[in-house]
Amino acid sequence: MKVLEVAVAVVFNRAGEVLIAQRPGHVHLGGLWEFPGGKVEANEGVDQALRRELLEEVGVDAAPSAPLICLRHDYPDRSVRLHVRIVRSFKGEAQGLEGQPVRWVPLSELDQYPFPEANLAIIHALKLPSYYAIMNLSSGGDRSLDERLEALAISGIDLVRLRPLECDAADYHRHAVRLARLAERLNIRLLVSGEPSFLDQIGAAGLHLRSDQLSSFTSRPIPSDRWLAASCHDSGELQLAAALGVDFVVLGPVQSTESHPGAMTLGWPRFQSLVEEVSLPVYALGGLDRSHLDWARHHGAHGVAAIRGF
Repeated sequence: MKVLEVAVAVVFNRAGEVLIAQRPGHVHLGGLWEFPGGKVEANEGVDQALRRELLEEVGVDAAPSAPLICLRHDYPDRSVRLHVRIVRSFKGEAQGLEGQPVRWVPLSELDQYPFPEANLAIIHALKLPSYYAIMNLSSGGDRSLDERLEALAISGIDLVRLRPLECDAADYHRHAVRLARLAERLNIRLLVSGEPSFLDQIGAAGLHLRSDQLSSFTSRPIPSDRWLAASCHDSGELQLAAALGVDFVVLGPVQSTESHPGAMTLGWPRFQSLVEEVSLPVYALGGLDRSHLDWARHHGAHGVAAIRGF
């Protein structure tokens, strides 16, 4: 099927609420709520299409937008590629110029509205930050991790993975419980490694699956109210992660790293082609830091993950 290119706007007002509109009952996916936008016409850029669609649909004139995520979704009767952009400045007052109901909704309440399946990854992406920090827990534990977690919170990072590095399960569990409590006080979402049963035992915000765990499950192994992430390195692993219903993935290594200077890397062109295969927020990993965010987003990433880079 031919892929329909669609520009989608996530418009925020000054109160931090998001603009959504309800699709007419007689059209494809009628009755569901969506973010405003529409088809990118021939010889039209995404920003140009987005501004035109917002004026036509809801009567607002948008300032230049910023990329959030680009994803493809295949419905039984059509395929769409959604170019999702963030709009934080606009002129005019939003209204349904095509007779459709429109609402300003707090980000925390978006889950209460039925959206097309292709929009669910957008909602996940809106709840995810630009940076995902990875902390290694070595054998015997390391009290400096407490200080590093506090430093990450001060720097504005609130999504962190605690990765075991040559660490036995009992040791990891003991230190993870302590760090999960600290993370909760710091308003950090801490994702842990291991079996799904570890999640409740530790009291963490979510679970991060290794790539070799992906084939161990036939469905999502934890409840939807907890974060589920996965490490991926190739197309097959990305497809397994998507089938499990993970909320986001880490893909790499994109560039060489100090710890693995001779390891095979994806490079940015290959990274982008892999990202385009899945409808998931993807963090780029491998030799990256905060300075790479715009470049990573240019190649389809939601954000940047790093161990030493933060």
